Amino acid sequence: MTSTDMVVREGTNVTMVCRATGYPEPYVMWRREDGQEFNCNGESVNVVDGENLTISKVSRLHMGAYLCIASNGVPPSISKRVVLMVQ
Repeated sequence: MTSTDMVVREGTNVTMVCRATGYPEPYVMWRREDGQEFNCNGESVNVVDGENLTISKVSRLHMGAYLCIASNGVPPSISKRVVLMVQ
């Protein structure tokens, strides 16, 4: 099941999930909607490959909209927007 908008407590871990099916099997990646880098497992990244985006020790800096993008080379690519709110 693909994640919907999420509210998490600061300092906890969060995993956002994006499931996509198709033929050929789609490639799935996550990025911030605003294009900014974000800290994922101690690294500053623009894109995370795969269906799961896990962020450890969430801070308010992680708050915002993320896009899950699925593409299998057959247009169009599909995207799902998930908003992460941090309390």
